[in-house]
Amino acid sequence: MRRRGRVLAILPMARIGLLGGSFNPAHGGHRHISLQAMRVLGLDEVWWLVSPGNPLKEGATDMAPYGARLASAQRVARRARIRVSDFEAREGTRFTVDTVRLLKRRYPNDQFMWLLGSDTLPNFHKWRDWRGLARQLPIAVIPRPGYDSVAHAARAMSWLRRFVRPLSQANNWTEWSAPAIFLLRLPRDPTSATALRAHDPNWHRRTQNAPSRVARLGLPLSSRRHLGRTPS
Repeated sequence: MRRRGRVLAILPMARIGLLGGSFNPAHGGHRHISLQAMRVLGLDEVWWLVSPGNPLKEGATDMAPYGARLASAQRVARRARIRVSDFEAREGTRFTVDTVRLLKRRYPNDQFMWLLGSDTLPNFHKWRDWRGLARQLPIAVIPRPGYDSVAHAARAMSWLRRFVRPLSQANNWTEWSAPAIFLLRLPRDPTSATALRAHDPNWHRRTQNAPSRVARLGLPLSSRRHLGRTPS
């Protein structure tokens, strides 16, 4: 049942944030924004979807091997309600819109929100069917140092701006039907994968080529720790 752009939740479902990226390498900034998003959005988990190949970064000469990037994400995500997955590599999805469509079909009892760094927003209009993606699930824009003005002036924002919802409703995001955009205000972490690579371009040579265990999505974390919702 819908009312004034809202959908009324009837059954309790897991609230899951999706953070996609190259994780080249994963670092404390990824963990920081994930934990902050859990707190503000009342998420049960955040799933890190490590991309086997970003279509917008084809030809990049500093992209580490996939196994090293996946392993770095697992190391950074330890002891947190963060699930690292090779879902895109296993399922063969190349574009985010296809990944989200498949996740929603595979896990219909969960509710998903896409976590989008403000540093990504300027290029969001280049994503395959980005409007279609925004229609599939709510999006939380997470601030990154130095990107406030360029993010708000992003080409995609000329369309997305009409769907910006009150920040006071961020914890109630499941009550809003997509498109729904939440511009979060969070403590910022200046850590940058670009800077880390510049400081240590051979980081991946000291990283395990393959992770010891890849999380299976859709299975509760309760076998490892209590799956309680983070208080707002």
